[in-house]
Amino acid sequence: MVGPIAVTSYGKLQGREEDGVNVWRGIPFADPPVGELRFRAPQPPEAWSGIRDASEFGPVSHQPADTRGTRFGGLTPRHSEDCLYLNVWSPASPGEALPVMFWIHGGTFVTGAGSQPQFDGTSFAKNGNVVLVTINYRLGPFGFMHLSSLGDGFASNQGLLDQIAALEWVKLNIAAFGGDPQRVTVFGESAGSMSIAALLAMPAAKGLFAGAIMQSGAAQTLPNQQGKDIAVALLTELGISPDGDTSLLNTFSAEQIIEAATRMTIKLTGGSIGMLFQPVIDGDTLPVDPAQAVAEGSAQGIPLLIGTNRDEGNLFFRGETPGADFDESLKALEQMMGTGSLAEVASHYSSTWEGQAEILTDLYFWGTSISLAENQLAYAPVWMYRFDGTVPGHPLLNKAVHGAEIVYAFNNLSHVTRLGAEITPAMQKLAESMHTAWIAFAHRGNPATSELSWPEYNLEERPTLIFDEEMRVTQDPDSEKRKRIVSILV
Repeated sequence: MVGPIAVTSYGKLQGREEDGVNVWRGIPFADPPVGELRFRAPQPPEAWSGIRDASEFGPVSHQPADTRGTRFGGLTPRHSEDCLYLNVWSPASPGEALPVMFWIHGGTFVTGAGSQPQFDGTSFAKNGNVVLVTINYRLGPFGFMHLSSLGDGFASNQGLLDQIAALEWVKLNIAAFGGDPQRVTVFGESAGSMSIAALLAMPAAKGLFAGAIMQSGAAQTLPNQQGKDIAVALLTELGISPDGDTSLLNTFSAEQIIEAATRMTIKLTGGSIGMLFQPVIDGDTLPVDPAQAVAEGSAQGIPLLIGTNRDEGNLFFRGETPGADFDESLKALEQMMGTGSLAEVASHYSSTWEGQAEILTDLYFWGTSISLAENQLAYAPVWMYRFDGTVPGHPLLNKAVHGAEIVYAFNNLSHVTRLGAEITPAMQKLAESMHTAWIAFAHRGNPATSELSWPEYNLEERPTLIFDEEMRVTQDPDSEKRKRIVSILV
């Protein structure tokens, strides 16, 4: 059904009414970053005349193929450098200005899009009375190659700058969709959550959002020099001297750049875990490490909801999947986290694939999230959770793996049926509890509800809400392990 027309600063948009919700898809929030704008900071979109159709999702950023066919629900979206589009779900009759939830997708900074079916915002708009926004941003070498040191207008952290451009668009235009630009909550998972950590530290993002929900990801960046080394390695792979004519970067096709990035990644990581494309400390857009910035008050007054899944690492290390041995994985983890030797803490884990999964969960996801929560406590209230939900008997979801909580937070459990799982009443109850808590946080800056008691996090009791078949608050879960892990992250 044809929905109402939204009048934005750039022109009119024709959306659709679907299941009692108004939806606008494929809205440009920046000029296409192509040609001379490749590897540059995003620029405002061009205005248009007439009424622009906003019924279809826009193209997604170039990324590796979805080999399992689950990322986009079995569909194959168009991939393009022209990918800076966002999508809006809004109650059909919003009335008063509503809180806005702004979703930043994950995917190790190289995959994903706001158009993935598990991110459908219908339930948030229809049942939560919020305006839901999902976005695309540039990925891989197009979004996270540290090029600003080359001059000539090249940028670094292009993907983060895309996110800020989308937030600026929201501030300017979301009222046309029923949203309140002063009540924006950013939320994201994995690389999306790590992006939020960076946004909390970026001067250009200040004042663009009022609250943050971070799912399975905390402060994670590359040092400036490492970012430069990776950029030089990619330039070399393309046959460009870093001291030569860098404008040659614009002569390669997107496919050639992706292929070069893939070859470079294999050479530098040896096929082990690692992320070469991610936020970098550049002294300008991201001046200091987010964990340090938050500790120094960069996120003053921004309530934070943060947590992880019990078995994050079991998505990446599984018995049927051959991989690096324990020592190789440990060395890669040391490089990813910039911690120096982890030998002592590693002695507490078995040298099996199960041990590799557990240490990745504990150090990379859980420990860093606790540290960020502690750093924010002096400046705003914090709530912490752990997601334990599983699907017994399922080959993957029998563990609370990385990413498993997303469909529960969005109340989009139909997505798990694509993975061969049946939806049970217990799963639906868990989804409703988590979904309602996220909505409550967007409305009031506090995730507690009439049915869910959730005390603020503190350093004495460390109350943590466990999302499982039976929701419960646990004081300082795995206390001894926490002390051991956090001590090496300080």
